[in-house]
Amino acid sequence: MNKIIEIVEFTDPVCTWCWGSEPVLRKLETRFGEQVKVSFIMAGLVKDITAFYDSYNDIGGDPVRSNRQIAKHWLEASQRHGMPVKIDGFSLFSRERVSSYPLNVAYKSAQMQDQNLADRFLRRVREASAAEAKLTNTTEVLVELASEVGLDVARFVEDFSNGAAQKAFEQDLAITQRYNARGFPTFLVRFEGKETLLRGYRRYEDFKAVIGLMTEGEIAELPISPSEEAVMAFIRTYLSVAPVEIKMTFDLADAEWDSMLDSLLAKGMIVRREAGNGYFVSPKTGGAVCDTVAGTCTAV
Repeated sequence: MNKIIEIVEFTDPVCTWCWGSEPVLRKLETRFGEQVKVSFIMAGLVKDITAFYDSYNDIGGDPVRSNRQIAKHWLEASQRHGMPVKIDGFSLFSRERVSSYPLNVAYKSAQMQDQNLADRFLRRVREASAAEAKLTNTTEVLVELASEVGLDVARFVEDFSNGAAQKAFEQDLAITQRYNARGFPTFLVRFEGKETLLRGYRRYEDFKAVIGLMTEGEIAELPISPSEEAVMAFIRTYLSVAPVEIKMTFDLADAEWDSMLDSLLAKGMIVRREAGNGYFVSPKTGGAVCDTVAGTCTAV
C-alpha cells in the first residue's frame, strides 16, 4: 500500500486564518498528490458571540459591534494571507444569530452524504462567509449552498434538523478537546502511528519540513510545471480559485500570473468573478456550464 501522510485541520467555517490556509492546503494536495490526505474536524469557534471574547482583536459581546471588529480583523488578515474578503454589508451575527455552530453542524450533515461534496460545501461556505458577506449561520443560506454543490437537499435538511449532524459535531468537539486544540486553525499531522500538532496559520514550507522529518524522506514533493495546462488542470479540479492559490501552488510571481490570467481570459478558458477586495477564477467551457450532480446549467 502507498504510504500517506494525513493533515487534519481543526477548523470553523468562519475562521479567517482557516480561510487563509486554503492556498497552503491546495498546494500540499497538488505538490504531494495522493501521498497526502487533508481532512477536517469541526471545532466550533463561536458558541455565543455575546459570551465570547477575543481580547487580541477585541471581538465579542454586542453582536453589531462584533461584526465591525470581525470585518476589520478579516481585512487585516486578508492583507497578509491574500484570500479575498468582503466587509461591506458584513453582519453575520445578530441578537437572533449568535453562533457559528450551525455552520459546523451543516458540514457534518453534508459529510453524512458524501465526503467529497462535504469538502466542496465547506469551501463554498467559507467563500460565502468571507468573500460574499452572506448570512451563512442561517438555515436558508446553508440550504442554498448545499444545493449549489450538489448535495441532496432533503437529506441535508433532515440530518441537519433531526439531531444526527449535531451528534456528529459533538463528537468532533470531543476530539478537539482531547487534542487541546483551542486556537484555529490547528493542524494534526499523522504518519504511521506518529502525530504532531502545528498550531495557528502555517506556511507551506513548515508542512514540507514536518513531512520530511516524520516520513524520513519517504514522502516527497512531486515534479510540477507552471504551465498554462497545469494551471488549468488546477482550476478545473477546484472550480473556484483565488489568485493567491495559483501563485502559491505554482510559485508564480505577480507579473507571471497577470500575464497568464490575460492569456487564459483571451482564450476564453476561464471566467473571472469579483469578490470583495479580490476575485476568483473558474473554468469556462463555452455556452453554458452544466453540473450533472446538481442538475443545473449556468450561462457563461
